[in-house]
Amino acid sequence: MSLYERRSASAHPLGVQVRASREVDVPAMLAIYLHHIRYGVDPSQHEDIETPDAEDIKRRRKNMQKHKLPHLVADLGGTVVGYAYAVPFRKRPAYRYVVKHSIYVHHEHLQRGIGRLLLSALIDTCAVAGYRQMIAYIDAENRASIQLHENFGFRQVGYLPQVAYKFGKWTDSMMMQRSLGPGGATAPGVWN
Repeated sequence: MSLYERRSASAHPLGVQVRASREVDVPAMLAIYLHHIRYGVDPSQHEDIETPDAEDIKRRRKNMQKHKLPHLVADLGGTVVGYAYAVPFRKRPAYRYVVKHSIYVHHEHLQRGIGRLLLSALIDTCAVAGYRQMIAYIDAENRASIQLHENFGFRQVGYLPQVAYKFGKWTDSMMMQRSLGPGGATAPGVWN
């Protein structure tokens, strides 16, 4: 059991455990993702869009594992109630110490600390792996996610107005960032 698995199992009052994802988790992850892209932060909205399928999720998951990047789930008694992952920020070698991440929590389990568990595990895992910066792109209307990231030391570093068209309107994205480990204070491979 890893550090984040031990910490999450003992620290969460509902008994949610954060663990590495498995292929058997793909249908649950896909259902969570599809709900978020169809309804966004407002459950009264709905948008029919072309969506990924289970094979897309499997392919992404395997690619992250191949690059030793975290792909985690929040497991509540055998049910996946959220998932999170980190991917390279850019493909060019100069950016190899920077990751961006995504977190998705089942819509029936929002505001229960699951996103907090997943983000904490991502930060810990990426820092231990030697990454120095973590980036988040967040829908500017998603106040809960912005607040969560601020609570973990992320700060706004960019604002992208009208970059996504969904639910019949243009939406803005906020870019947030935090340092991992020593951040940019030392050269790569050097820890204080």
